[in-house]
Amino acid sequence: MKNVALDKHQRPLQDLRISVTDRCNFRCRYCMPEEVFGPDYTFLPKDKILSFEEIERLTRIFVSLGVRKLRITGGEPLLRRDLPVLIERLNKIEGVEDIGLTTNGSLLKKFAKDLYKAGLTRVTVSLDSLEEERFAYLNGNRSNVKTVLEGIQAAADVGLKVKINMVVQKGKNEQDIIPMAQYFKEKKHILRFIEFMDVGNYNGWRLDEVISKQTIIDMINEIMPLESKEANYLGEVATRYSYKDSDDEVGIISSVTDSFCSTCTRARISAEGSLYTCLFATKGYDLRELIRSDQTDKEIETYIQSIWSNRTDRYSDERLSHTKNHKLTQKIEMSHIGG
Repeated sequence: MKNVALDKHQRPLQDLRISVTDRCNFRCRYCMPEEVFGPDYTFLPKDKILSFEEIERLTRIFVSLGVRKLRITGGEPLLRRDLPVLIERLNKIEGVEDIGLTTNGSLLKKFAKDLYKAGLTRVTVSLDSLEEERFAYLNGNRSNVKTVLEGIQAAADVGLKVKINMVVQKGKNEQDIIPMAQYFKEKKHILRFIEFMDVGNYNGWRLDEVISKQTIIDMINEIMPLESKEANYLGEVATRYSYKDSDDEVGIISSVTDSFCSTCTRARISAEGSLYTCLFATKGYDLRELIRSDQTDKEIETYIQSIWSNRTDRYSDERLSHTKNHKLTQKIEMSHIGG
């Protein structure tokens, strides 16, 4: 590692999230609502999306600045043709210690074995309810619980570490908090509850639809007593708990009520090749143009380091002041930047 990039708050650049497509086969209401991303919506053409060669080149540059962990996102990343080929290429980069994938799970059963063979170590599956009708409502009637659970099982069977993410929305699926916790405790998979966040511009986010971290903890603790656990590493986004009667774990990602901006070490490359230094960013930096020009790796590295060294993002710490004028602010869409 030649450099360790630090931002204005002395946060190191350690994690890189790479969106490989803006397309998704779900229409989740908090991400790609059908009324916006319907049949007439225009996705990015192929030539606007980074090639595998370009992603590999950028990853090498980010590794030279301190990145050690990669996460592949979308859209739905398993819609990207030959994704295991990319995983294998990234896994061969010296300095990459861990590669994860975030997916809706609908195609995971088909690809789990190839992903694991290519070097994927972990997968995070989004699942917001175990109740079929409610799950269908939340994903835009694009899939069923059985398909996702089969994908989770297939991933576990081949040796992938599996976590499940559940976005909790008041009035939508808070009744599923306990059933989800019980089910995945029994299955020995880590479940992460995520507070409903104001990502993008079209999910109809309202503060009063957020089920807080403390509320979720209290609900679970009343039935299955919990005890807190230390973070695994600097920049871990989830507050961790274990069940007192076992070593099984559950966590809460609390971007709204208990933000973790002070330890954020993540950069994101969108599907169209822009660098974003915050999940809630309104501005990106075009890397696609740079790598398609005659810029050297060193010149691009210097450019990226300058962006990170000037980074001051603290959106979740300052959310209320931002959201008073949220209608005037256009943020990057979740389908372009992943999670």
